[in-house]
Amino acid sequence: MPRLHPLTLRFHDPALENAYDDYVYPRMLVQWRAALVIGPALYVLLFVLDGWYIPEAERGALWAIRLGSLIVPISFIAITFTRYYRRCAYLLPALNGLTGGLGLIAMMQLMPLEVVAQYYPVVVVVTFFTYNFSGTRFIYALAVDLVLLVTYNLCFGALVDYPGHLLATQDFFIISANLIGGGAGYMVELQRRRLFVHKQALEDERRLHLDRALHDSLTGLPNRELLYDRINLLLAGATRSTAQHALYFVDLNDFKPINDVHGHAVGDQTLRRVAARLRQAVRDADTVARLGGDEFVVLVPQMPDATAAHLQAERIQAMVARRDNDLPESISLSASVGLCLFPYPGATADDIIHRADLAMYHHKASGTLPLPLADPQTAAT
Repeated sequence: MPRLHPLTLRFHDPALENAYDDYVYPRMLVQWRAALVIGPALYVLLFVLDGWYIPEAERGALWAIRLGSLIVPISFIAITFTRYYRRCAYLLPALNGLTGGLGLIAMMQLMPLEVVAQYYPVVVVVTFFTYNFSGTRFIYALAVDLVLLVTYNLCFGALVDYPGHLLATQDFFIISANLIGGGAGYMVELQRRRLFVHKQALEDERRLHLDRALHDSLTGLPNRELLYDRINLLLAGATRSTAQHALYFVDLNDFKPINDVHGHAVGDQTLRRVAARLRQAVRDADTVARLGGDEFVVLVPQMPDATAAHLQAERIQAMVARRDNDLPESISLSASVGLCLFPYPGATADDIIHRADLAMYHHKASGTLPLPLADPQTAAT
């Protein structure tokens, strides 16, 4: 489990923290918008209590505070539809809760003291809302609710002659709400982060298994399945492009004696060395695959013409034949190369590889690499 800060719940690894933000942002955006609508709606509904507890002379001032507080969530809702919201996605919901709570305390300051007890449960509601529904992080919600608790006590414990036993009773329930709501919010965020880490581990394992399934275990090159997939992608794009592609079938000459004389460990080392050389002979966008044994395939998209294809075949031969100090001096490598240009009418992955294979045998038998013809259909014959 990656390390988390015990209070802020941030990952110590900045890259993992950014990945987590990318993962949760689309899901949390719905909750943020809902909170910015539902919270203010409940805030406005407090007017139902006004008719019972608030003198008519004070209602205008209460509505001024109430409507002023609503400017904040309304502006935040608009920001959620812009790209700038991403930078402050957790801070703004916290500020929304803070604004609502401070506005509530300001309204309670205008009320007769005997009415305050009827409205203080809303402070408890704001506490739970900030921790468990606003969508902000635990650490932001904790800061907001601590500010509200301190402000509430300053207003009714220092600025107003409020009965001490009532304030202590209300503090008890507000602090209890912080402990329960904060504890729940903390555990929810902690579990969300742990589930993200677990999901990432499963995804990494899935990619590893997929990578192993699509790559040769000895050389790390793509295997037959991945090669076929990339050929088929090029064939599928043939209807939208006139580009010509080249496939080279590469077979090592006299590889069996290497295994017989030097052993399979040297033979495996030789195959890995050839795989590395073939990768050096092509571009990053090209594919070097191993079909098995000492047979390799090089897939080169966007081949300009037959002459360029022939030069690429010579480059592959030369790269395979280069001396390597890591191998015994008695080992001299060379390769026979067959070429097929495609697409052509009726081309399939199997047929393209078959044509390149036939061209490779022609090269092995004649000792010369024929220049591919301009007609791709006959280039491998």
